[in-house]
Amino acid sequence: MEINGFKIERGEDRLVLISIARLPTYTNIDLPIRVIRAKEKGPVLLLSGGLHGDEINGVEIVRRMLAKQLITPDKGTVIAIPVMNVYGFIQNVRGVPDGKDINRSFPGNKGGSLANLVAYTIMNEILPLIDYGIDFHTGGASRSNYPQIRCVFDIDKNMELARAFAPPVVLHSALIDKTFRKAAYRKDKHILVYETGESLRLDEFGIQEGINGTLRLMKHIGMKTEAPESGRTDFYEKSSWIRARYAGLFHPKVELGADIKVRQTLGSITDPFGNENFRIVSKLEGKVIGLNYNPVINKGDAIFHIANRINEGSE
Repeated sequence: MEINGFKIERGEDRLVLISIARLPTYTNIDLPIRVIRAKEKGPVLLLSGGLHGDEINGVEIVRRMLAKQLITPDKGTVIAIPVMNVYGFIQNVRGVPDGKDINRSFPGNKGGSLANLVAYTIMNEILPLIDYGIDFHTGGASRSNYPQIRCVFDIDKNMELARAFAPPVVLHSALIDKTFRKAAYRKDKHILVYETGESLRLDEFGIQEGINGTLRLMKHIGMKTEAPESGRTDFYEKSSWIRARYAGLFHPKVELGADIKVRQTLGSITDPFGNENFRIVSKLEGKVIGLNYNPVINKGDAIFHIANRINEGSE
């Protein structure tokens, strides 16, 4: 295997740096890539975090698996990139200095914006080498996600990998233009998106679910012989956001991951002066897979993300 001119032989564990660009201070920005190869031939799995620079849970999931040597394969190769967006990670922001979102810039352009350049590098240096991938993300803007895999239910390989990962929730999510997942699919590469927690916060439950799911997937594709047992996984074909009908202070009454019923009180919105109190009542039956933790909200803000159509494939 060769990355950026560096050859990595079977049985080798190597850190490879790919130069992206440099800051105005002449400081070089490199993309660190850890390549861990077993002596026996097998699949190549990409584990990537931090495509959005403020989504730290994915960085920690990959980091922890590397530090504990959990993803050293018995067969095949793991390509681990804890921080895909080095610029955003340094600044604790979602995008890059030009304000663009890398995950809306694929397949990229070598002569384009910085976001396009990073996307181009990933597409041309990394993607051709892999068979499968897990791209770790979190919620953003104070919105936290319950541990979930997002994939396309109509793509058989997506569903096979999602079942092997076995998170608490699998949500149907169509391929979005210019995302890493869609660009990879066009190259016949299957990448799952794992979501958990919120930006700039570590979510221990979601981190552990991400680690366990990764090991289960590795076992399924023949890279490891052992993996943690799985619990119940629910498959949801549809989800929708409940939005605030009033501005004020938001007080949720249900927790992330809770199962809810129609006409159940989910929370309330009050004014800051003690005069008004508006109940939030569910019109749906389902599971809370996203929750806004910002207490100060405006009318129209997304506050509860509800998965509300369960697929017969639940286990």
